[in-house]
Amino acid sequence: MPKYISRFLQPPSTSFFLFGPRGTGKSMWTAFSFPDAIRYNFLDADTYRRISARPERLKEEIHALKDGSTIVLDEIQKVPDVLDIIHALIEEKREWCFVMTGSSSRKLKRVGVDLLAGRALLKTMHPFLASELASPFALDMALVQGMLPLVYNSKNTQDTLNAYISLYLREEVQMEGIVRNMGNFNRFLEAVSFSHASVLNISNIARDCEVERRVVQNYIQVLEDLLLSFRVPIFSKRAKRELIKHEKFYLFDAGVFRCLRPTGPLDRVEDVDGSALEGLVAQHLRAWLAYRESGSLYYWRTSKGNEVDFVLYGTDLFAAIEVKNTAVLRPADFHGLQAFKEDYPECTVLLLYRGLRRYLHGGILCLPCDEFLKALHPDKSLSDII
Repeated sequence: MPKYISRFLQPPSTSFFLFGPRGTGKSMWTAFSFPDAIRYNFLDADTYRRISARPERLKEEIHALKDGSTIVLDEIQKVPDVLDIIHALIEEKREWCFVMTGSSSRKLKRVGVDLLAGRALLKTMHPFLASELASPFALDMALVQGMLPLVYNSKNTQDTLNAYISLYLREEVQMEGIVRNMGNFNRFLEAVSFSHASVLNISNIARDCEVERRVVQNYIQVLEDLLLSFRVPIFSKRAKRELIKHEKFYLFDAGVFRCLRPTGPLDRVEDVDGSALEGLVAQHLRAWLAYRESGSLYYWRTSKGNEVDFVLYGTDLFAAIEVKNTAVLRPADFHGLQAFKEDYPECTVLLLYRGLRRYLHGGILCLPCDEFLKALHPDKSLSDII
């Protein structure tokens, strides 16, 4: 068993859902956070058959437990009917704590589940943050293998990434009949990888993989339901310029992106590396905001082409961050942040780059990217981090 690496996620004192892609360490985290809990793993064939055949068995077994017991139910989406049972058990007010993990929200949405009508909190588990790692963080390695705990703890990261993609497709997509034509879906995965860290253009993706636009829309929804991708909306508060309206698209982990993204003689290495770096920063910011439970992630782009990769906005947070995959910055690299600062002078502006030293350029703080990522901690404010 791999050595457990402590995570930043803090367990609530009440029942909660814990969602996150496969391989992010949800089961290991619950094992260490709740060592005395009663466990139901619905990936286990015997447990799945026993409970799915008659969900009332779960109620009977829990009634035999002491008041205040903790019950962990792994991969709850496999047996969504048990949520009605859990709802009834929570209403009995016997202080049972239910910890329900899931790697897909598709089945839960399909049966109209409303996440227990607010009776259980919703938490998310993400790939590792650089500051969670016990060993020194290596940016170059993270850009290739990503930060997925399953991959990080493996001896052969590339084989594990390849197996992760094929296993996920087989178990979550093919076996459950989510997608009828796997050939089309595989072409879509290749095509959509070119949209990673880019403005999402569904029509272009449909044309590239030779399917209808509505099919691509459904496929993207599948990725989001399986928690394998996310979108970042445009920041439009108090807008002074005409903005584009499309969202940006990201796969949830840089390693998964590199595994899906085909490369050949005509592909520029710096283009792939640049998308991987922006995606790595995106997944770090998204996890940091989730664990600190405050703030939202946006991006900014005007119709005339000024762009800022990330805007962080919350009650105690307003920052614009640009990411450049270069060790030497040029004047043009600052144009987006300068335009944003003109419109929002109260905003903190940062430029992350591949250089070794921090410095100020026209009021813009330039930081080595790996230094910034290693400093991200949910207990720290952005001013503490920089």
